[in-house]
Amino acid sequence: MTAPRPVPLLAGLCLAFAGTAAAQRPNVVLIMADDLGWGDLGAYGQERVRTPQLDRMAAEGLRFTAHYAGSTVCAPSRAVLMTGLHTGHAAVRGNQELQPLGQYPLPAAEVTLAEVLRSAGYRTHAIGKWGLGPPGSDGDPLAQGFEHFYGYNCQRNAHFHYPEFLWRDGEKEALEGAYAHDRMAEEALAFVRAQDGSQPFFLYLPFTIPHAGLEVPADGLAEYRGAFAETPWPERHYRGQAEPRAAFAAMVSRLDRDVGRLLAALRESGLDANTLVLFTSDNGPHAEGGADPGFFRSSGPFRGIKRDLYEGGIRVPLIAWWPGAVRPGVTDQLAAFQDYLPTFAVLAGTRAPAGLDGISFAPILKGSGAQARHRDLYWEFHERGGSQAIRAGKWKGVRLQVRRDADAPLELYDLEADPGETTDVAAEHPGVVARLRARIDAEHTPAADWPLLPAEIALR
Repeated sequence: MTAPRPVPLLAGLCLAFAGTAAAQRPNVVLIMADDLGWGDLGAYGQERVRTPQLDRMAAEGLRFTAHYAGSTVCAPSRAVLMTGLHTGHAAVRGNQELQPLGQYPLPAAEVTLAEVLRSAGYRTHAIGKWGLGPPGSDGDPLAQGFEHFYGYNCQRNAHFHYPEFLWRDGEKEALEGAYAHDRMAEEALAFVRAQDGSQPFFLYLPFTIPHAGLEVPADGLAEYRGAFAETPWPERHYRGQAEPRAAFAAMVSRLDRDVGRLLAALRESGLDANTLVLFTSDNGPHAEGGADPGFFRSSGPFRGIKRDLYEGGIRVPLIAWWPGAVRPGVTDQLAAFQDYLPTFAVLAGTRAPAGLDGISFAPILKGSGAQARHRDLYWEFHERGGSQAIRAGKWKGVRLQVRRDADAPLELYDLEADPGETTDVAAEHPGVVARLRARIDAEHTPAADWPLLPAEIALR
């Protein structure tokens, strides 16, 4: 079994929470869907999949309309979330696989949001998909601030929802035909019901629905078929799967159901008034395993899907729910995964490490204090020839095929006038192009294990 690494007092952290009652520091529950698009929830415009629990959560909480994932694929997005560093600075910038199990490990020197919260006196549990280092490596969740982990360690295993096993800390636990999501949801509910309010907790729930294989228990599929019996959808067969669209919808519905169960458990335990719950997704919608993002309009009004740096690949839902603390409403505050660590640090009464790319959005959650704003947001992607993107105010810049051409042109889009990124206006705004190109160059820091531009690749 992997032994948790001791959590030191983190350098540069001022533990300002000392002497503060636990009840004044909120519990934090972070629920992250896998490959769920901006438009896959009713609260964000979805019409073909019913998500009543998440829609209620959005109505009772704060719904963000300009919120971005850390990347357009799993591992780097999660690395940004954990460390507060965007993909131009993060230690993990792509889905680099390891054999026989796991992905490129998050280095020991990285300070994660779990370590920050644990050092501030929080219990730290993770249930779901990890993808940031094999068991026993520096990237093991037990070595990165979590005192307990249950779920998939390896992203490859998480392509399938009926795996042979899940990891319970450092040991394999046989599933014997069980649906993995159901096991993880029950584990989360049991954790919440066991809390007595004496110690604040951070519960990280990176669920795997609706990622990859469109698999759902028969009861869920039958329930969803029945719900739409009067207006059946046209189906398309996919490698023996007769109803991939219904399966996808049933998976999203099951995720919605379990979010509702979790919120109900918080209410029943009397923890809801002191618990911030966030719901988001790790990147845009996928088109794998028979998934059909076009049919469901999973990207909403935006262009692109997973593996694109257009809006559809990186703009994702964010709902913040905290009864009595977060005022219900909608915000266009620009926010991204790198903001979570500094936000949680503020709420926990401590400080985040210096040099992060994120800023705290605690003021907008609390409805008080001055809310800082991003000058720009940056992304880089290391597959499909390499790409970079930046958003600064209403402007969005995208560069493609940068592994081949360091001077690849910058596409420019005005997101206020053209949120679907249909018209490249670079030729009309050379000054904006030059400014954004300079910011891209400044935000990309070369990394030996993640060469992106031709000169970096040549040195490898």
